[in-house]
Amino acid sequence: MSNKKILLSGIQPSGTMHIGNYFGAIRQFVEMQDKYDARIFIADLHAITTVQDNEKLSKNILDITMDYIACGLDPEKVILFKQSDTPEVTELAWYFNCITTMPYLERATSYKDANQKAKEVTVGLFDYPMLMAADILVQDADVVPVGADQKQHVEYARDTAGKFNNTYGETFKMPEAMILKDVAIVPGTDGRKMSKSYGNTIPLFGTDEEIKKAVMGIVTDSGSSVPTNVYNIHMLFRPKNELDAIYKEKEGKYKELKELLIQDIINYITPMREIRNKLSKDMVIEILENGKNKIKPIIEKKMLKIRSNIGLQL
Repeated sequence: MSNKKILLSGIQPSGTMHIGNYFGAIRQFVEMQDKYDARIFIADLHAITTVQDNEKLSKNILDITMDYIACGLDPEKVILFKQSDTPEVTELAWYFNCITTMPYLERATSYKDANQKAKEVTVGLFDYPMLMAADILVQDADVVPVGADQKQHVEYARDTAGKFNNTYGETFKMPEAMILKDVAIVPGTDGRKMSKSYGNTIPLFGTDEEIKKAVMGIVTDSGSSVPTNVYNIHMLFRPKNELDAIYKEKEGKYKELKELLIQDIINYITPMREIRNKLSKDMVIEILENGKNKIKPIIEKKMLKIRSNIGLQL
C-alpha cells in the first residue's frame, strides 16, 4: 500500500481542451504525478448536464483521454479512469441527497449562475455538488487541486463528510483543497478568463490554422503600444525578461507579435501533438479499462463500509 497522499481530480469531456486547461491545471497534475497517489478521472457523468448527444460525448471522452496522455500523464503512474465506470459514485450521491437540504444546495455557485442566466435548471445541475462530493469522498482523497474560484466544490465535500460522519459514525476523511496559487488565471482572447463558455479559447491540439485564427482574433487596444491580451497569453510560453525585450523592439507591431505568439504556441505543443497522433481508439479504451480495474476494488471496499454504517449491510 502506498504511503503517498491521494490526489483526485477530474475534467469534463464537454468540449475541446484549450491552453487554459493545460496551464491552469493539467501541467500541474503532470508535475505532481510522482509525488502523489494520483487518480484522475474523465467526468463523463457530470458532462451529461450539458452534452446530450451520444456521438459527441463518446468522441469527447476519447479525445480528452488522449489529451491527458499527450500532455504527460502516465497511465503507469496515475490511475486514469472514466467516472461512469464507477457507478458507486451515483449510489453514494443518493445517500448524500438523503441528508442534504435543498436550501443548502441552492447556495451552490453553479445553481446560482444558471438561475441568474434565466436557465431552467435540471435536477442534475442542481444536484451537481453531491455527485462531486461523492467523487471526492469515495476515494478518501487527501487533496483536490482546484482554482481559487472552485474551492466551493471541496467545501461542499467537507460539509457533507462532516454531516455523514455525525449521522452514521466516522466514515470519511476530510479532503483539503489544493489551491494552485502559483498559477494565474489563463486569459482568453478577449482578456477574460479563458473558458469554453466565453468562446475565447485557443485549442491545445488545434491545427496550425485553428491556432492562427484564434490568436489573430485576440482583442487588442489600438491606443496602447503593448497589446496586453497578446502579451498576457505570450507570458505562458516565454520568460518575462525575454518577452519584454521583444515587445519593446516590436512596439506597436501587433501583427508581428501575434505571428510570433502563433509560432511559439505551435513549437510548444508539437512534441505533445506527436505523442497524441500515435494514440489510437483501441489504445485509449485499453488504458481506461486498466484504470477501471485498478480503481474498482478500492471503491467497492469503501462502499462496503459506507453501506454497513448506514445499516444496509445485513
